Amino acid sequence: MADRTFEQALRELEGRVVQLEKGELPLDEALRLFEEGVGLVRECHDRLDAAEARIVALSSQGDSVTESPQSRS
Repeated sequence: MADRTFEQALRELEGRVVQLEKGELPLDEALRLFEEGVGLVRECHDRLDAAEARIVALSSQGDSVTESPQSRS
């Protein structure tokens, strides 16, 4: 993964989509942007999977935490 945040990768992907949707690029340039877009989609997906795994891990740790007095009412 590149040194960019999920949000940065998503913005880059959106930019490529906008360029491709215009339909004004030569074929070689459009293919290059499409390939970059596929890579960005994979990067975003991997980051989301990692975030979900962290949430699941943290949630399962929370199951073993003692109930607080407020949650017993």
